[in-house]
Amino acid sequence: MAVTAERRVSRFMDFRLVLGIPLALMALLLLVDPAPLDFALAGLAYEPGQGFIGKSSFWLEDILHDRAKQALIGLGVLFIVGFLLSLLSPWLHRWRRELGYVVLALGLSTSMVTPLKALTAVQCPWSLTQFGGEETFSSLLSERAPTDKPGRCWPGGHASAGFSLLAFFFVLRDRRPRLARVALVVALGLGTVFSVGRMLQGAHFLSHNVWTLLIDWMICALSYRWLLYRSPQAEAVAQPLAVLAGGRE
Repeated sequence: MAVTAERRVSRFMDFRLVLGIPLALMALLLLVDPAPLDFALAGLAYEPGQGFIGKSSFWLEDILHDRAKQALIGLGVLFIVGFLLSLLSPWLHRWRRELGYVVLALGLSTSMVTPLKALTAVQCPWSLTQFGGEETFSSLLSERAPTDKPGRCWPGGHASAGFSLLAFFFVLRDRRPRLARVALVVALGLGTVFSVGRMLQGAHFLSHNVWTLLIDWMICALSYRWLLYRSPQAEAVAQPLAVLAGGRE
């Protein structure tokens, strides 16, 4: 017997705030130069003559960076497999839209990193002359100094791996609100831990990771609005019309 898809009205979400606040913060980052705060925080993790304190850390590089990244890749593969199985399995069919959303949101959040790094060519802290490197600092929108080694440090790739899990907040908010709040805390916490770890290694400034959070939030929120969100107001109008149309048959 075929399993019919459950029609579920979404909990109300004010997308003017959900999208407007991140856009306002993006504009603020463009208008107010974050470099003084970036350099001040990076300086706390840098020891002249020795480099960044986390540069050679086994815990930060092998565990928090490499192993954690592999685990998140494995999680993404599981959801891809789940989505493909939902095309065949009647039991998983009811979750097909949610599984597709997670695959899309995770995929977009992580895949946007490499092209943006190549496009912006922002240098990492460890490459800058202020921190023992050979490259010249330039802000996000300014012209890059001539170099044979263009930067690849904006946005933060590892931070994006953590913040991409914001997708689970959105996918759970209509079915499991309490679990969705847990997912939100976990995604923000994991993204923050990944961000701080890379900052201690000299791979990113704070503003790089803040940008990553804002971009990932926008991707997850817009994907949710497109694939999963069913407006309560729209459903309230649609249901009487459907009943009326059924009565005329």
